[in-house]
Amino acid sequence: MKKSLFILMAISLIGLTACGQTASNSSANTASNITNSTQDPSSSKAVTLTDFANRKVTFNTVPQKIVALSNGEMDIIYALGGTLVGRPTATGPVSIQEAKNVEQVGSTHGLDLEKVAYLSPDVVLGNNPLNTKDIPALEGIGSKMVLTNANSIEEVMKQIQLFGQMLQKDDKAAQLNQAIDQKLKDLKSNSATVKPRVLLVYGAPGTYMAALNNSLSGNIVVSAGGENIAADYPKLDSYPQYAQLDTEKIMKSNPQLILIMSHGNPEKVRDGFLKEMQQNAAWSSMDAVKNNQIEILPADLFGTNPGTKVIEALDMMNKLLQAVK
Repeated sequence: MKKSLFILMAISLIGLTACGQTASNSSANTASNITNSTQDPSSSKAVTLTDFANRKVTFNTVPQKIVALSNGEMDIIYALGGTLVGRPTATGPVSIQEAKNVEQVGSTHGLDLEKVAYLSPDVVLGNNPLNTKDIPALEGIGSKMVLTNANSIEEVMKQIQLFGQMLQKDDKAAQLNQAIDQKLKDLKSNSATVKPRVLLVYGAPGTYMAALNNSLSGNIVVSAGGENIAADYPKLDSYPQYAQLDTEKIMKSNPQLILIMSHGNPEKVRDGFLKEMQQNAAWSSMDAVKNNQIEILPADLFGTNPGTKVIEALDMMNKLLQAVK
């Protein structure tokens, strides 16, 4: 009897031990599941994309430390919910408050490699083809480069889609592009039959060029309902989105609206351009001059890629066109 009682007690102890181990394992598995569920699922996913230079760029995880060399790319990254560790150097106020205190690192025309190296970014967003030459130096400091450009609204939308893929924010990118697409449809449906004749001048003091339709600003003019009088001008070899100003051709086209844009110093550019116009009596006979319809375009919307703010650029352009006499 005593022997049977001893055996029963032993079996009970073994059962309790097994139950304790099972409960312990269950608790460990639960804790593990909770830990995994709180991790950012995108942080462990590899990202491979093809940039505008047809280069395949692969990231082991979603890039977190990003440098943008122009305003459009900066705008798109923040619009997608991302942030920057380095932004383009600006002389004026920054339109994106979150980027106000971000380190300035130069531009697509000349980046500060020492500053970029200090920031040690996962990726630098540059221009194709301007920054192709910078790829070896950036790879030498352990960073990658994604090249894009924005010579049309369609290319801005492709940038948004590409950066959305890079940040794994595809749904947000689609939402941003849908808003741009809807704006284009609205403008097209409300477009006047007779389109105002526009001369779009890009300038720096002493240098002036006519923007062609293959430039972003020219594309905005056409999309907003205007006629770019320089559409058929021969492009410049060094600046294929622009052409030389041809006074004789401009006189024949007789623009109703002259728009001036610049990266910086817009007032100086305007004053210089008006001075050149005054030196040639032919300009005074044009409708835009007679009706005083010469406007300076804001640099953040037209002197550079505005990114998602291309909607604002389209709205402004449409209002200027509607005001043409």
